[in-house]
This record gives sequence, C-alpha cells and structure tokens, in this order.
Amino acid sequence: MTRTTNGPQDETPRRSRLLRTTTVAGAVVPLCLAGWLGWQAVADRGRDGTAAARGAEAAAPPSPGPSSGSPSASASPSVSADTPNSTPNGTPGTTAPGTATPGSTPGTAPGTASATVLAGRTVLLDPGHNPGNAAHTTEINRQVDIGNARKECDTTGTSTNAGYSEAEYSLDVSRRARAILTARGATVVLVQDGDRPWGPCIDERAKAGTTAHADAAVSVHGDGGPPGGSGFHVIMPAKVVAGRADNTAIVAPSNRLGLLLRDSFHAATGEPYADYIASQGLDTRSDLGGLNLSTVPKVFIECGNMRNSADAKRMTDPQWRQQAAQGIADALTAFLTTR
Repeated sequence: MTRTTNGPQDETPRRSRLLRTTTVAGAVVPLCLAGWLGWQAVADRGRDGTAAARGAEAAAPPSPGPSSGSPSASASPSVSADTPNSTPNGTPGTTAPGTATPGSTPGTAPGTASATVLAGRTVLLDPGHNPGNAAHTTEINRQVDIGNARKECDTTGTSTNAGYSEAEYSLDVSRRARAILTARGATVVLVQDGDRPWGPCIDERAKAGTTAHADAAVSVHGDGGPPGGSGFHVIMPAKVVAGRADNTAIVAPSNRLGLLLRDSFHAATGEPYADYIASQGLDTRSDLGGLNLSTVPKVFIECGNMRNSADAKRMTDPQWRQQAAQGIADALTAFLTTR
C-alpha cells in the first residue's frame, strides 16, 4: 500500500511593527489581490482535481485484469490449505526482480502463466510405481523387453522410514502438476491415476506417450538412496538403438527438457542437487525402459531421497509437494513454449 505523507504546512512570516503605519488604502489592494488568487486556486482545483490526486493517479500502475479470454485473473489453480503457493525462501516460485520464472509470460506473476499458453498441447505425467504393486508380485516381476535388455515389469518403489510410499508421493505430485498444467490450457494424461490395481509395466508406460500423442512426458519418482545422501536429480535418456528401442529422435529434446526441469524444480522447492548420485542434478542412463522405448521427449525426476530424514520430512509435507508440482509444471510450460 502506498502511503501519502503530508509535509509541514507553509508558515506566513510575521509582519514588522513598521508596516502597521501603512495606509488603509495601500493594504486593501494586496489583500484583494490575495483573495482573488485564492479564489482562482479553488476554482482550478474544482475543474481539474487536486494536484496530489492527479500525481498519484499518474504514478500508479494499471491494475492487472483477467487474462485475455480467461474468466479468471490467474491461470494457476486456487491455493488451498494443503496447496500453498510459497517457497522456503519467501514468495511463491519467485526469482530475483527483473527475471522470469520458467513458464511465466510477460506481465504475469512468477509461477503463473496465461490460461491459454498451453492450448493445443498434450502432456504425459507418469507417476512412478503403484500402491498396489506389493500385492501383485507375480505380475510386476514378469520380465519385459526394453530394447537393450529385459527387466521387471515394475517394482514396488521405496518409502520413508515412517511408511509414506514413493507410489503415494508420485501420484500426489502428478495430480497437483496436472491441475496447474490444465489451468494453463494443456491436455494432461496420467499413465495411472490410482485406477489400476498394479503397474502398468515399464514398456506400457513408455508407449503411453505415443498413444496420447504427447508433446512431452515426465516420470515422477522419489529415490531410495543411502540415508546419508540427500537432494534431487533428473534422469535423461542416453541414445539407445537396440532391438525394439530407437530413441535417437528424442535424446536432444529430452536433454533440453531435463535442464529446464532441474532449474525449475530447484527454483520452486529450494531442494539441493543430489550429493550421492549424478552430477549437478543431472544423470544420463540407458537402462530405463521408460526412456529407451519412448517416442516423445521424456525425462525422470527423483524429487528427493526418501531414505534421508531431511528429504523425507519435506516430501511428506503437502506444501512442499505443491512446490514440487509447480517446478515440474513450470519446466514443461517453458519446454513447450520456447525453442
């Protein structure tokens, strides 16, 4: 709120004793002139308004209105008690003054974007694992072909020491990211939305991007690293041309998406790069079926180490998960709107 401070009032100097001998006629003229000037000033203010009001009106920036073509002023979903819009460092998804958050458009607050910025775009979100996998060990242990090897259909994933599972975490963050991206106009497809008893297998997860005609895909995970290690990292595809796999066309765009995701996630959450794996928050692998078999740009994100007590505390916090979703959504927005 802009505060208007009134300065000290002008003080009229006291008249000397000598001036008291001035004739009445000589005094009347200046007084009449002063009265006329005062009346004129009042009349001017009546016509034009006060100078202070005009100055304040001219200096005030225009009030932001709703995005063009959108019924609401902000494209981001409304924030509830468990979906806060703040970061550990202060304001939500903020960057230094004069810089833009990935995915934001000129004239919007950091972390927000026009409601139509992703219109016509399709995003695939792949929540890692499935809460029901542990009850379907026969199904998830089945071997599938990933091009350069054979691997288990899926795994149970990891969990915190208190029992909060990676599958629960990844599904929650994916749903939150879906809400943000949908508000920006994207069509968002989840590989599984808690609607399957187990899986799907890794080869089906890779195929889902092609089926959805997705423009980009992100697989959301939590890592099960050594308890002493912390931080997040992004996994990008190595080039694999073997058997049924040929991801040549997606390697370069996936690397660009991976860099954007690393930077956006770090900015949104304050989470450091992993100190026990990868380098500067980035890893390249050729042993993941979800990347080997993908035909659309795709990366994985290990949002933190669930076996580390500090990371686990953050990842079980709904507010932090909202920030994680914001980082993922902003990276995808930047990827799909810049070249």
